[in-house]
Amino acid sequence: QVQLAESGGGWVQPGGSLRLSCSAPERFNSGTLGWFRHAPGKERQFVAAIRFSGSSKFYSDSVKGRATISRDSARNTVYLQMTTLKPEDAAVYYCAKSSLSLILSSITSAAPYGAWGQGTQVTVSS
Repeated sequence: QVQLAESGGGWVQPGGSLRLSCSAPERFNSGTLGWFRHAPGKERQFVAAIRFSGSSKFYSDSVKGRATISRDSARNTVYLQMTTLKPEDAAVYYCAKSSLSLILSSITSAAPYGAWGQGTQVTVSS
């Protein structure tokens, strides 16, 4: 089971930016890595994902245009850069890994992701 570790969360004012990191002790050579978020009183929500084969990237409508997912293979790290943050972006952000190269109909669901990190809190407020 892949051990994932998120970092980079914190407090930011509306309109600000954050870069979240998801690191693992081994290389991300295959499969899919996704970012999800969970806010109090709300269901867990898909944010973004990257397929390591071909580096295809996917974003939820709620963050499209404000989020960029990227990978640094040398550091075994996947980043989620978020800009123009809104109060509704506040949540605990989790990265999750699937050993499969997920198709679009599955990539937004939490079920195919077998390994999850502990999460990092993002607070957006003035």
